[in-house]
Amino acid sequence: MRFRHLVVPRRAARPLTIASVLLLMGTALFAAGALLLPASGPPAAPVSAGGTGTERSEHRTESRIAALQSRLRRLPEDYDAWAQLGIAYTEHAQRTADPRYYPKADKALTRSMSLHPRDNHLAQLGRGALAAGRHDFAAALAHARTAVRINPHHAASYGVLADAHLQLGHYEQSFDATQKMVDLLPATPSLARASYAWELRGDADLATELMRRALGAAGSPADAVFARHHLALLTLRQDPEEADRVIRSGLRAAPREPALLEARARAHLARGDTRKALRDYTAAAARVPRPAHLLAIGELHESLGHHRRAEAQYDLYRDQLRLLDEAKVAADAEAVLFEADHGDPGRAVRLGRTAVKEQPFLASQDAYAWALHRAGRDEEALAFADRALHLGTLNPLHHFHRGMIHSALGNEAAARRDLDAALDIDPRFHPLHAPAARAALSQNGPVT
Repeated sequence: MRFRHLVVPRRAARPLTIASVLLLMGTALFAAGALLLPASGPPAAPVSAGGTGTERSEHRTESRIAALQSRLRRLPEDYDAWAQLGIAYTEHAQRTADPRYYPKADKALTRSMSLHPRDNHLAQLGRGALAAGRHDFAAALAHARTAVRINPHHAASYGVLADAHLQLGHYEQSFDATQKMVDLLPATPSLARASYAWELRGDADLATELMRRALGAAGSPADAVFARHHLALLTLRQDPEEADRVIRSGLRAAPREPALLEARARAHLARGDTRKALRDYTAAAARVPRPAHLLAIGELHESLGHHRRAEAQYDLYRDQLRLLDEAKVAADAEAVLFEADHGDPGRAVRLGRTAVKEQPFLASQDAYAWALHRAGRDEEALAFADRALHLGTLNPLHHFHRGMIHSALGNEAAARRDLDAALDIDPRFHPLHAPAARAALSQNGPVT
């Protein structure tokens, strides 16, 4: 597949904080954490800096919600305030990992649209972000297109558009929308998306440079926390010392920030220090119980033989999935992989089939492939595993999954190539699967 070059202008960015973008459009994700990146991106929570990090951001969001509620009691016909309230609820759901705020957001945005059904740009942005948060990317795309039509010069509209196209597997259109967002406003939100676009295409160097520029363009402490988190993860493989510097810098300003604690946990894992990784993941989950953090804790415990503790974490993870389902959030790739690895492979296949149909992004293709493999359907699985890697993304888990599928099919040379690739990208990419990759390679020997 050919892609046009994503050009990033070198002119200075006009400041635009993550908080202001959230105010305009809410958040498009529930697992990835921030509207700045597609849902398959690394977990993050854009927050305000300061000793309490996320706590201050939550307080500000709650204060804004209270102020908007007070205004609407006095002016119930204020459609703009209803739209802002819906976006604030969406943001709060994301910040707190509490999807029960999504129905509140839906009601507020519906009210805004009923009061002002034509050319309601803010409500359309909010509806797009809410739909994306619920993983209904077809609806998110429709709302984003409407928002762009109403106001084609608004950068955040193209962010929702880019995210929706990406999750629907429209890669060219997503990268075009990202480029338009960069052209309109080369600030942290657009530069972070551009970074992720190149990371997906396997260009780690350009992705890292763009994320450094996203950090340099940060217009607020919240922007800086977000960019530091992703920059740390990008540099962790090539330059661990830079990753450590970036994480330490962020934690000095916000020592309890979950996104930075999660980044430090992954840095500890890269060095093989599971004890410290568990400590930081646990601290992050205590602040905001994101499903990804709960699952990471469970799999770390399982890798250490702490089976009872692992099951307790998996139960907490299942509780979070139930909350998401009640809030009409569709299952994503992570939920499919969890079911394949720790639940019922048959159910994983059913969830994966739906995910590929409704959200055919790379991560969904990979998760469905793994579910099919775990269900013993390897010939079907291989085609989806190939699709998960067709952009050239340097994803060790995707290579591991395809390698094991090849092995099950008797394609030993292809299996060894993929398993070697997974461990070359990251020798400790997963506490359970990295050892499985090494064990499989030791049985079959090196590629000849």
